[in-house]
Amino acid sequence: MNCLDALSAYGLRSLGIGERLLPRGDIGICEQLVLIGSGMVWNIYFTAVAMAFGFGLATLVALGKASRNPLVSGPSKAFIFIFRGSPLFIQFFLFYEAFVLIPKFAGEIDLGFVVIGIDTAWFTRAWLGALIVLILNTSAYTAEIFHGALVNVPKGEIEAADAIGMTGGQKFRRIVWPTMLRIAWPAYTNEAIFMGHATALVFFSSFPAWRQEGDALYYASYFAERTFNPFVAYPIVAGYFVLFTLFIITVFGAANRRLNRHLAPGSVKRVKFRPQFIR
Repeated sequence: MNCLDALSAYGLRSLGIGERLLPRGDIGICEQLVLIGSGMVWNIYFTAVAMAFGFGLATLVALGKASRNPLVSGPSKAFIFIFRGSPLFIQFFLFYEAFVLIPKFAGEIDLGFVVIGIDTAWFTRAWLGALIVLILNTSAYTAEIFHGALVNVPKGEIEAADAIGMTGGQKFRRIVWPTMLRIAWPAYTNEAIFMGHATALVFFSSFPAWRQEGDALYYASYFAERTFNPFVAYPIVAGYFVLFTLFIITVFGAANRRLNRHLAPGSVKRVKFRPQFIR
């Protein structure tokens, strides 16, 4: 099978479109390139959605941690501590078991005219259950980054906003939040890169892929087992993740320039990838 035929047959298999059966027998480089690339759709989906929802939740948690009210700051600190203090891999297993067991413990409540039950079937699927774990995990790490930036917003800017009579909402929207983002953005870029890499763990978690339409590592593992040659499939996965990392750096670098567009050219620090070897 040439590359065009492989692209036509397997290009969208991870979305349930195209050939249902995976290639067997003589498996060429084209099938591996196309199918692993097709699986990257799920890695990109997990990263994009987790970062989008995690961004909003992290902002709220960071503001909660900075609150002077212990009833607000306490839960925020606990949330950050729990998700930063435990491995992501363990969180996958705990949430999967919770989603499976919740209906058994909660049971059903018959009100006579309606039965109230908890259906967590959808939450045990990777596209939703694993995504929830990734959202909560990245929210905790991002909240800590945002909180660090929040407490380092220059007091002079806040005093200037007070001097011209800004309300609390105006001050946050026009001064505090943009400045917080500018300070936090380089570290937040690294968090986005890490989250992209962390999506590879979904394959090893308990959350099953829907109808065997798995992510990039799912296909790489299949090819490595079929061909007994891991030195083709896994480097292809690594290559796709390198390209994905470069894409994230490019997008976040553009956002960084946008956030600092009021500064003189050359004074804006470029976004650099600083790998985290321990998390």
